Amino acid sequence: MSTADLEAAPAAVPPRQAFLNAMSQFANSVCIVATDGSAGRDGTCVSSMTSVAADGDKPTLLICLNEKSRVTPKLLTNGRFSVNLLTASEQGIADLFAGRCGGVAEGWFDDPRWMLGEAGLPVLNPALASFECSVFQTSFVGTHHIIIGAVEAVYTTQSGTPLIHSQRLYRYLA
Repeated sequence: MSTADLEAAPAAVPPRQAFLNAMSQFANSVCIVATDGSAGRDGTCVSSMTSVAADGDKPTLLICLNEKSRVTPKLLTNGRFSVNLLTASEQGIADLFAGRCGGVAEGWFDDPRWMLGEAGLPVLNPALASFECSVFQTSFVGTHHIIIGAVEAVYTTQSGTPLIHSQRLYRYLA
């Protein structure tokens, strides 16, 4: 493959839209980030989560949250959060936490699949993996907070396949 095989975005497509179109080609796991504490309990659906390091005092991971998200100030004030990796069968809860179903966020945690983890954070059971984290470091770039979490507890299941988001649709591994 050479660059001759790639197509440049048409000149009429604004650079931001060309960037978003290209980024939509990535395949990302779908996660629910939840927080609880003095600022309140809330959560949102994200696909911007990745590991940072397994070495050091505690493993670390990072998430990115838009500055305009209602969850962001709560999470930053609470100083802690959970990340819950969804299975392919959990598209409904992904849509709920992505805000596609309406309703009040406080009621979203009434589902009996939510439990409190060892650190007292909402953890989805079952999820492929869940992490309870304390905020270790933050940075702000453009419109997003980059939040690095120090992992306090890890939960995993041994079965299931991840819910994937790519090309603006949910996808599933075969």
